Amino acid sequence: MPDNDTVLCAIDARGVAAVTLNRPAVGNAYDSALIDGLIETFARLSRELDLRCVVLRGAGRHFQAGADLAFLRHLGTVPAADNLDFSRRTMAAIDGLCRFPRPTVAVIHGGCFGGGVGIAAACDIAIAAEDAVFAISEVRWGITAAPIIPLLVDRLGPRALGRLALTGERFDAAEALRIGLVHQIHPSSALEAAAARIVDNLLMAAPEAAAMTKRLIAEAVETSDTPGFRERIAFEAAARRRLSEAGEGLASFAERRRPNWYHPE
Repeated sequence: MPDNDTVLCAIDARGVAAVTLNRPAVGNAYDSALIDGLIETFARLSRELDLRCVVLRGAGRHFQAGADLAFLRHLGTVPAADNLDFSRRTMAAIDGLCRFPRPTVAVIHGGCFGGGVGIAAACDIAIAAEDAVFAISEVRWGITAAPIIPLLVDRLGPRALGRLALTGERFDAAEALRIGLVHQIHPSSALEAAAARIVDNLLMAAPEAAAMTKRLIAEAVETSDTPGFRERIAFEAAARRRLSEAGEGLASFAERRRPNWYHPE
């Protein structure tokens, strides 16, 4: 798959995509090129029929250090329409990651600030090194984290988010784990091994069942408990049991073997 220089992507034989934010000289801080790279990369990946999951990392010392401050200063001087367009593209990048049809895993090391927190929160699974550092630091620059606030309210709740987004203070991986921003923390030396275990577990999941589960979770969050949605849930559960994936999954369990969609190499 061709790469945008600021967002690298490679898909292995298992169907696992490794996506790397690639501006290490500035801590992978985002500018227009990186935002466009995220949009383009995940749009391309969504068309990969055999894709199983995506693992997102940052090159160099940090996962993602938020906005490129020089670029933000530049945005303050451009026409209002161009400034607004960039905000919309930022929201599109986060939304595209949230709504991506296959499971996504963020592997966080070093600094994870501002928009980086939004990227981590947009992934289905996030793990971090024990010495990773986080901050929703926009208020300290006189701006707001507006494009990621709705997502962070959903992921962290308004109480935890309020303290961290209002103070802009840094917090450690243990606090990120406590408030639910990440699922696990590991010593830096063990982070990649932990990511590999998560990927292996995702490969054990039936591809279409996993995709539908992700979609249903999003719909359950966004949809009130209406009779229509409840009926949709009942229909999905019944229909899924009649598909070949379910037949293979149940047979492999009964026969004590790996399912045919599991390809660890």
